Amino acid sequence: MLHGPLIKGILLFAMPLMLSNLLQIGLNAADTIIVGKFSGQHALAAVGATGSIINLVVSLFNGIAIGANILIASLIGKGDRHLIKDGVHTSYFIAIVGGIILMIAGSILTMPLLHLINTPDDIISLSALYMRIYFVGALPLLVYNFGAAILRSKGDTARPARYLMISGVVNVVLNLLTVVILKWSVAGVAVSTVISETLSAYLVTRALVKEEDETRLVIKEIRMNVQQIKEILKVGIPTGLQSSMWGISNMAIQSAINSFGSIVVAGDSAALNLESFVYIGMGAIGNAAVTFISQNYGAKNKKRIGQIIVVTTVLIALVSFLEGAIIYGNGSFFLSLYTNDPLVVEAGKLRLAYVTFWLFLNGILDIPADGLRGMGYGTLPTLIMFVGIVCVRVVYVYTVFAYFKTMPALYLCYPLSWIITMILQFFFFSIAYRKMPSEVQG
Repeated sequence: MLHGPLIKGILLFAMPLMLSNLLQIGLNAADTIIVGKFSGQHALAAVGATGSIINLVVSLFNGIAIGANILIASLIGKGDRHLIKDGVHTSYFIAIVGGIILMIAGSILTMPLLHLINTPDDIISLSALYMRIYFVGALPLLVYNFGAAILRSKGDTARPARYLMISGVVNVVLNLLTVVILKWSVAGVAVSTVISETLSAYLVTRALVKEEDETRLVIKEIRMNVQQIKEILKVGIPTGLQSSMWGISNMAIQSAINSFGSIVVAGDSAALNLESFVYIGMGAIGNAAVTFISQNYGAKNKKRIGQIIVVTTVLIALVSFLEGAIIYGNGSFFLSLYTNDPLVVEAGKLRLAYVTFWLFLNGILDIPADGLRGMGYGTLPTLIMFVGIVCVRVVYVYTVFAYFKTMPALYLCYPLSWIITMILQFFFFSIAYRKMPSEVQG
């Protein structure tokens, strides 16, 4: 990360992570495909209607996991062995406490949140059932994400990918058993997800317990280091809030989508699930950017940070554009994997045209935000996201969409918000980079 060809190093880091993302997204896709094909349109819509809420609630803690990644990667760059050990155990402490909070909050808030986004009456009971079971698995979900963040902080992306591959296979098998054979519908999908997430959490924890370096996990030593919690939360909470902001704006959009009925909700759900495959490359390259920048910032290498921004911007634009174009170009085929209803397919194709194809803009804007976070600016990229994503989308929904009241008009808020946010992120990153002190030169 600190020396050698950047493109090669970033790709070696990102490729296993892409596989990891593919497996994690494939796990969710298996849920949606199986439930859509074997339980029908209403079950498909019910699972899809929960997406914006689940992402909103879970994103905050996933952002904190990124904060742990950044802290430990920076400590590795500095070579501070004692603090690395503290960072590992503090990260697990946060995962456990956060998982318990999510389990409780998810159960209590399910129905109020579903009513808030105007979930159609014919699917709300199924959506509530899915959400309540899903949040039972919040603890293992966070344990895996924090454990994987620890491994990735030192460049190990292969093992997290392997663990997700194993749990993904288990998830598909369980989906076939619970949905196709036992006919549990959305409950079967949720139960399968919880079991598979528990398995991945066990595997990553076992790996850390067996480590022989400073990242070794000793269960009885899991505790909080107050200073490190502050450091993790300093970057992690703004990062999580940034991700949650997407959820807040998407809840407003989901409420508008729900007003068109369960067929449109089902089509949007299928297209959104396909859309998630574009994030395979985006997430991997973005994670590479923040990890490489964190280590180089810890090692005082300013020049290399600038090079990382350029390389990762080009890579993420190319990869995400190709992924989006392939899905859009074969939309009818891919959507037919989720449903047998031609009306649902046509509804899904609208999202592919107006949102999925343009996702490369989303990928590009993430790089300067990752750069700012890697250099310790946790709040700034979050504020930019708030203005460019939340404010723009919410205002758009209640003005432009309220006037036209069509799905194309609604979907256009996505590329518009991405363009505005991308311009703002690059502008403020350039200022922060120029102001970087001269002693951080490398």
